[in-house]
Amino acid sequence: MNILVIGDRTNLQECHQKFGEAHQYAWVEEHRDAEKLLPGNDLVFDFLIDQRPHQFEIYCEHPAAVFLNTCKFSLAELVQLAKKPPRSKIFGFNGLPTFLNREVLEASLYDINDEHEMKRICDELNTDFLIVDDRVGLVTPRVICMIINEAYYTLQDGTATRADIDAAMILGTNYPYGPFEWGQRIGVKHVYELIEALYGDTHDPRYKICPLLKKEYLKTKAMNFPEIT
Repeated sequence: MNILVIGDRTNLQECHQKFGEAHQYAWVEEHRDAEKLLPGNDLVFDFLIDQRPHQFEIYCEHPAAVFLNTCKFSLAELVQLAKKPPRSKIFGFNGLPTFLNREVLEASLYDINDEHEMKRICDELNTDFLIVDDRVGLVTPRVICMIINEAYYTLQDGTATRADIDAAMILGTNYPYGPFEWGQRIGVKHVYELIEALYGDTHDPRYKICPLLKKEYLKTKAMNFPEIT
């Protein structure tokens, strides 16, 4: 398959690792560069749509299949923003850092009739898949980011150190990383914004953001401010 990856270099590497070298990959870091490449590719993995949802409109006239990183927006929300149904088959996927290259591709459907197309594509990609509901946070990001948020509450209360919390979670649950290490691998920005989106979608108090996590998120944003010249 000819696969177009929209994201950073790490996203491209994850696709290579997950789907192998039997495919041809094209890679761009901006949606404006992607538009001219869409007709020449069979499949698109868009890792950036969660940060730039208004760019969904580029797919309205694109006939090929598109996997969209829908951790912070549902497919239904993206279509509503565009105010126009897409020609392409659109699927949601878990595109946060560390989550793509797993045994099972976690994905969602906009149209329930597209499950057969999902199977066809995943057969070509040589990956198993799991269809989850088209909701903000999908399943795995929702669970992991909630655990990270709770770990920040534990740290904030002075119950244990970051290292102790990480060690306890690794030893007690057999997770590959502790919540703070996992949060750094995912990125504090992604963790915060996903939980914020979950709280906005559900108003469930479980997703109320820990003040310490918010403080770290704001510090991260401040470090990325452009220099004033």
